[in-house]
Amino acid sequence: MTRVNPEFATELIKYGVGDFNACFNCGNCTATCSLSTNDSSFPREMIRYTTLGLEDEIKSSLKPWECYYCGECSTECPRQANPGELMMSLRRWLTAKYDWTGLSGLFYKYLPAFLITMALVFAGVLFFANSVNWELERMLHYGHLFEMFAIATVFVVIFIPNLLRMWYFTVIRAGVKVPFKNYFTALSDLFVHMFTQKRAKDCVDNHFRWLEHLILVIAYLSLLFTTVFLNWFGTQNLFVVILGYLESAFIFIITVDFVKDRIQKKKALTKNSRPSDWFFVIWLMLMGLTAFFVRLFIDFNILEGNKWLYLFHLMVLAQWALIIVPFGKWTHFLYRSFAMYFAKIKSMNS
Repeated sequence: MTRVNPEFATELIKYGVGDFNACFNCGNCTATCSLSTNDSSFPREMIRYTTLGLEDEIKSSLKPWECYYCGECSTECPRQANPGELMMSLRRWLTAKYDWTGLSGLFYKYLPAFLITMALVFAGVLFFANSVNWELERMLHYGHLFEMFAIATVFVVIFIPNLLRMWYFTVIRAGVKVPFKNYFTALSDLFVHMFTQKRAKDCVDNHFRWLEHLILVIAYLSLLFTTVFLNWFGTQNLFVVILGYLESAFIFIITVDFVKDRIQKKKALTKNSRPSDWFFVIWLMLMGLTAFFVRLFIDFNILEGNKWLYLFHLMVLAQWALIIVPFGKWTHFLYRSFAMYFAKIKSMNS
């Protein structure tokens, strides 16, 4: 039996939602949304679920992830109920529910806990540097090993269990019986959405933002491959060196534009930025900037006298890899891609 929970609205406020109770079910948001269809109507349905506190229905739904927050619904809402921000808050809440560790919810709701954890990672980097006597060559070597180990550990310990929980909530618990072969047939959709986020192009006036995201995703994943598997900081291969420069430069340039938008607050998406939004975009910007200059200092043979630069980069990298990626907004990229994959699987079964 479905349980109504009026207290759910109070809980969701901790994840950033505004006054969605101002909604009087006019349906304007659903009519306005360029992504809403007869088969997949939102955000009106999600507002109704939230008002009633139907947590199980929300957890079993993929619709919060099908929204790309173009802001059209919030702009056209006659009651300023801000349905776009509600969908964003539901994505944060769902991220917390998927996370078996509980850390995502803790960091979303309590900024001091997040800041303390970031400070502990910073202290850990200083402790590491001191343990190797501040020797640059050893810091570079172990820093490279850390990046490989961190990626593997986060993937195995955090992401795989969380994605299985997402699958359980949205497919198994939702009562959808999927033939095993469908999981393989729909794999192409997973990778297409992961690398291109192509559905975002269907949002009105969203093509430039989609293009920025496309370049950013490719640059980020490419830089990850270049630094981890091609050892960008240690290689002398000219092609790899130039490739790394381009990737880090693209990351920095695009994230600077994202920061500018959040400062100016001209778009619906950037009017209600939460700390998790700021940390995500600023740390990604710092990743691109510091990686670029570390390699530049290596090429000019001046990094030995400027070890602070690599330490700063390593601090940013460690906080990014251990906190922001597994428990912050970065996960939205992963969960949205798998949401499109699960939606495809479910549609093949209908």
